Amino acid sequence: MTTTIQENRVSLSDTDLAERLGFAETMAKAAGAAALDYFTRRDELVIETKRNPQDLVSEADKKVEELIRAEIAKHFSSDGVLGEEYGLTEGTSGLTWVIDPIDGTSAFLNGMPNWCVSVGAAIDGEPVLGVIVAPCFDECYSARRGGGATLNGKPIRVADQLNLRNGVVGLGSNDRVEPAAAARIVENLFEIGGTFIRNGSGALMLAYVAAGRLVGYAEPSMNAWDCMAGYCLVSEAGGTVLPFPRDGFHAPARVLAATGGSYAELEQISAIAQS
Repeated sequence: MTTTIQENRVSLSDTDLAERLGFAETMAKAAGAAALDYFTRRDELVIETKRNPQDLVSEADKKVEELIRAEIAKHFSSDGVLGEEYGLTEGTSGLTWVIDPIDGTSAFLNGMPNWCVSVGAAIDGEPVLGVIVAPCFDECYSARRGGGATLNGKPIRVADQLNLRNGVVGLGSNDRVEPAAAARIVENLFEIGGTFIRNGSGALMLAYVAAGRLVGYAEPSMNAWDCMAGYCLVSEAGGTVLPFPRDGFHAPARVLAATGGSYAELEQISAIAQS
């Protein structure tokens, strides 16, 4: 599916973004509650496969995205929406919501708590809002461009005091990445004395970077809806991110986020793996 993101036609003020952030927090929490209800009844869900047996989608993913889209249409009908399950709906405001109704579907369907609702927003390809709700942990991560980042209302910051050797790195991969390339990232990290986790939700691991739980996160190929909210969180928490291509978010791209002191080394480690 090829998508394009509208260019910024109308300048949105900080007040406009603050209003949308409050809306996004309320909406994401409601979506999280709906997803959690499905999670408790997951044995009843209809499950389909996408590209391969590990790439799953359930009626919960679709219904939660429908809920989010309906709320956006009700309150900000001029905004665009790009979602994992239903693609792009063009807008005229210059802002496009970029959403993943349930990031970590495999974990969700297998009864593990490492999943989240990810609601980001971008203007001209730049992330300006990010809300990630992890219902099983009762956590809401929130950020607005120029407004800092919070976890359940309290300010958060990346772990500047840690590095790749004494902190933990989050890694992600999927069937679009050659197994040997993914293995090289792990090998390169181990060679400098580092360690990693992979919890099944790239969006949630990006939130953990913003909260100082992980020193960085790297994934060779990731969709915009998986990382846009997390990118805003990391940036506003004082971290550094690899800009997502601004050519329309039409294809997966390399994702990288880390503390300022660890970014260059993690970039080198993960870049070598793609050579």
